[in-house]
Amino acid sequence: NEEQLREKLNLAKFVVTCTDYNRQHLTALSDGANAPIHRVYHGIDTGLFNKPDDIRAPTPPYKLLTVARMTAKKGLNTVYQAVKWLNDNGYLVQHSLVGDGEDRKKILSYVNHLGLDGVTKWHGTQPHHAVLELYRHADVFVLGCEVAPNGDRDGIPNVLLESMAMGVPVVATTVSAIPELVQDEETGLLVPSRDPAKLGAAIARLLNEDKLREKIVTKARERVLNDFYNQDHIHRLAEIFRREVTEIDV
Repeated sequence: NEEQLREKLNLAKFVVTCTDYNRQHLTALSDGANAPIHRVYHGIDTGLFNKPDDIRAPTPPYKLLTVARMTAKKGLNTVYQAVKWLNDNGYLVQHSLVGDGEDRKKILSYVNHLGLDGVTKWHGTQPHHAVLELYRHADVFVLGCEVAPNGDRDGIPNVLLESMAMGVPVVATTVSAIPELVQDEETGLLVPSRDPAKLGAAIARLLNEDKLREKIVTKARERVLNDFYNQDHIHRLAEIFRREVTEIDV
């Protein structure tokens, strides 16, 4: 409820949010309230996600990976339509999905409806070491985020940070704050949401264009290491509290 959010902004001494996209939205809602609005990214522990020494050239069957909750805002139907587009255009692909959620039955039924049972695998929820192994063997990480019918949307999904740190090139959508991390043709490829043909074509580019792939893999990892190490942002958040909080009521 935007009215309740506006009331909280007016009462706050300061505000912290996790993306510039959110900061701009909150600033517009605040109606000139005096509370400063800080952006502090979540980031990841980059030590847990290490890139292999060499950039492996993709070979058929191409391995595509998605790690996402099975819910509307993740755009999984679009991802599967893109997998079908690739299949129909002569690409031998294998797609893996890690995750679970309230739309599981609906999404798995849709996979069956598209005739993709033979080229897709649903892994359910997996422990960290198993997800790392899937990252290590993936040729492209794909996420089809969109704005859900109820308005729900992602900020910057951590799985994009993880895959970029692991040296897996990403294809994602222009929704919300994702472009703050994924810069098109620099640290990944971006397409509009709900456009499976463009999503499929972007995946195909990363499978076919070696120089583009190498540039993206290198720059994406640098971006995560330089700007999204979670300890840096924890320290920044602590500094904001030290600076902004001058009195604590006990």
